[in-house]
Amino acid sequence: MSGRGFEWILCPTCGCKTRTRVNKDTELRNFPLFCPKCKSESLINVSKLNITVVKEPVA
Repeated sequence: MSGRGFEWILCPTCGCKTRTRVNKDTELRNFPLFCPKCKSESLINVSKLNITVVKEPVA
């Protein structure tokens, strides 16, 4: 974590830095995260800089 209190979100598919950053008090639920490098989109939850990927049920 950086000293400024925010952190860049890394892509869960390729591991590269996305264009989205979060503060240490940011709360996100079912956030559509887009990666400009691998062009993938993932649903994530963020709570206290803890990032988890939401698993979607197979339709």
